[in-house]
Amino acid sequence: MTNNNFDVIIIGGSYSGLSAAMALGRSLRQVLVIDSGKPCNRQTPHSHNFLTQDGETPKNISIKARAQVEKYEAVKFYAGLATSGVKTLEGFEITTEFNDKFISKKLIFATGVKDIMPDIKGFSESWGISVIHCPYCHGYEVRHEKTGILGNGEYGFEFSKMINNWTKDLTLFTNGKSTLTEEQTGKLKAHNIKIVEEEIDSFEQTNGQVEYVIFKNRHKKPIQAIYARAPFVQHTDIPKTLGCELTEEGYISVDPFQRTTVQGIYACGDNTTFKRSVSNAVAMGTSAGAIANKEIIDEAF
Repeated sequence: MTNNNFDVIIIGGSYSGLSAAMALGRSLRQVLVIDSGKPCNRQTPHSHNFLTQDGETPKNISIKARAQVEKYEAVKFYAGLATSGVKTLEGFEITTEFNDKFISKKLIFATGVKDIMPDIKGFSESWGISVIHCPYCHGYEVRHEKTGILGNGEYGFEFSKMINNWTKDLTLFTNGKSTLTEEQTGKLKAHNIKIVEEEIDSFEQTNGQVEYVIFKNRHKKPIQAIYARAPFVQHTDIPKTLGCELTEEGYISVDPFQRTTVQGIYACGDNTTFKRSVSNAVAMGTSAGAIANKEIIDEAF
């Protein structure tokens, strides 16, 4: 790459990053997208609840999106991992794993998050396939099926209420002693939602499709789908080292226009919100790109 100076560098080239790149390319901005090629939903077989793409594979959506963004000549792509960033007088300098350096006026993080898999054999192999996080993304496909929820306490109760809309054959696996209140326990049982407190050893699965929950006492229970909320960390610590504040939950803190707490830095997609969906990531990326462009215009005018 002969040029290392851009108006905007976007770190992350999945749905939100590509959406931001399209908005900026259409705004005649010189843009670099740095992408390591490891989206968090790469194991998920199909994407849903996104108009015009319902049922399409995440990979095909990405391929189609990138092909459309590549039509804008001002947008360039770099395959690699961004490893560090510093603030400069003109903006920002980003260094990659190959020690390549790029500078820009503005910086957009569309880096997603890294899910931390629990110590349950079969969980990671099934994550995004039959161990799922969102009923709006995947609930229709497992409607009326024998379904489980891995959770406890307030989260287990509230999520059980929600998933009961999609199936009446529902079991809450607390993976140890229940921390539900007496009132919560009574309400779940009144709706025929089973509560199992036995500790889980593993998920018996074939190609990511869970078939049984295996308990430490070697009992097992048949199941077709399990909802779970995995803890996460940010994919990169560059925003934090540049001074961007994180929320108590660990997301990059942004305002309604995707601006972080550092002037000139924006963030969009799963790294900023628990609302993890393709459609939401695309919308946030468009907003981040548009605001970055407007602020460049304001500064130059």
